[in-house]
Amino acid sequence: MVVGDVAVTPAPDASQLAQIAVCTAQTAKSVAGFADPKVAMLSFSTKGSAKHEVCDKVIEATALAKELAPELKIDGELQADAALVPSVGKKKAPGSEIAGNANVLVFPNLEVGNIGYKLVQRLGNADAIGPILQGIARPVNDLSRGCSVDDIYKMVAITACQAMDAK
Repeated sequence: MVVGDVAVTPAPDASQLAQIAVCTAQTAKSVAGFADPKVAMLSFSTKGSAKHEVCDKVIEATALAKELAPELKIDGELQADAALVPSVGKKKAPGSEIAGNANVLVFPNLEVGNIGYKLVQRLGNADAIGPILQGIARPVNDLSRGCSVDDIYKMVAITACQAMDAK
């Protein structure tokens, strides 16, 4: 699973969120080796189940991301369960090829993203690698102050691979 943005942009507007989605899908391909990124634009609403300006931003960002990268498999707005659980995705977003099958999650803001990825890491015993910074001319990455030696090793390896790919 690849997620964005968990470290940089506190309150992205729709355009920034669209760019985050496209960059995160590219990172999923180049760094995580995903042949077929399936991007879910996360929200507290699925396909209009709630009305709020925050949901509107996610809907607009999804449309903008589709314009930026027409080949990208992306859908939103989706709640996390609709994005990840096939039976829930079919019920809440029938006809969506992403719902229930997402492997790239784009959070609507930094607060949600950072909290979400750290909860998964700490409570789910997941191996969280990153943050991997995107949209910069050369590889630059970050480490949490709570990182381990193993986290540092993995991030150095990723950054070295990115540097080699950039040549």
